[in-house]
Parts: sequence; C-alpha cells; structure tokens
Amino acid sequence: MFFLQGLLIGLSSMAPIGMQNLFVINSALSQSKLRIFLTVSIIIFFDITLSMSAFFGMGSLITKFPILRLLILIIGGLLIIYMGYQTIRTEPTVVHVDTNVPIRKIIGSAFLVTWANPQALIDTTMMLGAFRASLPDAGIISFIAGTMVAAPIWFGGLAFTIATLSNKISISSLVWINRICGSVILLYGIKLVIEGIFN
Repeated sequence: MFFLQGLLIGLSSMAPIGMQNLFVINSALSQSKLRIFLTVSIIIFFDITLSMSAFFGMGSLITKFPILRLLILIIGGLLIIYMGYQTIRTEPTVVHVDTNVPIRKIIGSAFLVTWANPQALIDTTMMLGAFRASLPDAGIISFIAGTMVAAPIWFGGLAFTIATLSNKISISSLVWINRICGSVILLYGIKLVIEGIFN
C-alpha cells in the first residue's frame, strides 16, 4: 500500500512539463539511442538522490534557514534563465549525434535541471517532507521505494516515446520545440528570481 502510494505520488509529481521533462524531450529528439539511455539514466540518478535527500531531511534545512531558500531561488533562477537562453539559441537537427555531446556536459545539464532547479528543490522537499512526517515508521521504506521506482518508469517511457516519434518530426518542428521550451524555461527562471527578490 505504501509502495503504491509512493509510486503514484512520484509519477504525478513528474508528469507536469518541467525542467527535467523538457531536458529529456530535447535529448530524445537530438541524440543517439545510447546517449538517450545515458541521459535518462543520469536524470534518474539525480532525481532519486534529490527525492532521498528531500525525504530524509533537506526540508528541515530550508525551513530552519530561510536565507538558504532565498539563495536557491535567486542563484538557481539565474542558472535557469541562462539555460533557457541557450536552448532558444541552439540550432536543432534531425540528425542523431553521438560524439558531439561530452559526458561531462550531459552530467552538468542533468544536474542543473534537477539539483540546481529551485522549484524542484523546494517542491520536492516540501512535498516529500510532508509525507515523511505523516508516515508510520513501518511505511517509510516502502513509500520512498515506490517514489524511486517512478523515476525510471516516467523518464524512460517519455524518452522512448519521443525517440520513437523523432523521425516523424521535421526540422521546423524542432526549431519551434526549442524556442517554446527555451522560452518556458527562461520565463520560469525570471519568475523564480523575482520571487526570491520580492518574497
């Protein structure tokens, strides 16, 4: 029961279009199958470690030190603005590439959209922190296990679906996908910086 609850919570928190989903979509549209698998695996790793940290204690740090929340919002927001700008500027291609994307760049970008994403940090910490407080000791491991299983199911399924359809997507569609995704990310970053400054 607790495992299923964690699984459903995990899936529902990943479903909305956010930084991680946009990153996976763009990767699945432009990379080789090996690189898509690698990218998704890295995203899953960072997502699981974030969930574990949030579930077992990061929420208390943000609650205890309001300045930490402020720093996360402003610094993370600026990083996201830069990432959105870069996404808009990137010239997409329907040709799958492999060697042009260094592993360190994949790891850095995956880290940015997960651990350096202030909204993910705050939302995940508050949500999982609240569930942690409400669970009996016997249900803790089952719940977090269900949450962790949600990551490979969601991101793996999303990447597979997009990669399967990528050959049917034209170059003009890719340009607009990049522009739309980049604009959403950029505006999202601006919102977070403003929230950090004025709240």
